[in-house]
Amino acid sequence: MKKRLSILFLVLVLGIMTACGTGEGTGGTTKGATSGGSSLDELKEKGTVTIGFANEAPYAYQDPKTGELKGAAVEIATKVFQNMGIENVEGQIAEWNQLIPGVKAGKFDVITAGMAILPERAEQVAFGEPEIQYGEGLIVEKGNPLDLHSYTDIADNPDVIVAVMSGATEIEFLKEMGVSEDQILEVADIPATFSAVQSGRAQATTGTEMTVKMALESSDQNALEFVDDFEQPDIKGVPSYGAAAFAKGNEELREAYNAELQKLKDNGEILDLITPSGFGEGNLVPNDLTTEQVVESLK
Repeated sequence: MKKRLSILFLVLVLGIMTACGTGEGTGGTTKGATSGGSSLDELKEKGTVTIGFANEAPYAYQDPKTGELKGAAVEIATKVFQNMGIENVEGQIAEWNQLIPGVKAGKFDVITAGMAILPERAEQVAFGEPEIQYGEGLIVEKGNPLDLHSYTDIADNPDVIVAVMSGATEIEFLKEMGVSEDQILEVADIPATFSAVQSGRAQATTGTEMTVKMALESSDQNALEFVDDFEQPDIKGVPSYGAAAFAKGNEELREAYNAELQKLKDNGEILDLITPSGFGEGNLVPNDLTTEQVVESLK
């Protein structure tokens, strides 16, 4: 079947919602008042599903040359929905902290961007089963002048400011490792974190390992470097498990998605889908690991 992936750029105006950074909103819906998205039957009839992505390589991002949406999360979601009989995937790029409010408000039928399964997020959306696992990464000034190799090193030096994408799990990871709130600078996206370090407003930035590493490699600059010997924090939530997420009440769609996802896991095809984005066997999720187990382990 021929894959068709059309890209729609939207400026999401979610002023009617509160607490965008936490994804807690009170706005109405546009795709189904009870589910926050189209039902499975509606999607099959239309042949189109609307998916919210964050512009974060290598999970989901826009190719700067072709405008095409790429990434591991894109490939998994597209294949799953095609196998469900829904050929057309309309990808809408949004800022990270607008994804959960967007799916709750019915802007999207589903969101998928390697979003980590967390208890507080699971209270707001219905996660599918885990699709991928990943660790953390650290970017510093060239030469690593402050000798930063862990979150503990940042916590031990109160003069260090670390830039983090707003809404990212790394904010809580840093706090748990002893980094104070006034050391954390929240910005809109990955390029903004790099700019903060380059301008001297921050001395480091952190994000998921593959995200920051690939972003640095494609940034065409030599003022920053990836910390190869970064020490992964020994805390709950590391490694993280990413999954697609649906509006509460849209259980039929989620279960249909999970069923096709499990087939990709069982036949090994999921590895073929994530490998072009730089992932490998170490990023595969154990077949018997469930979202419920992940959530319970983090409580």
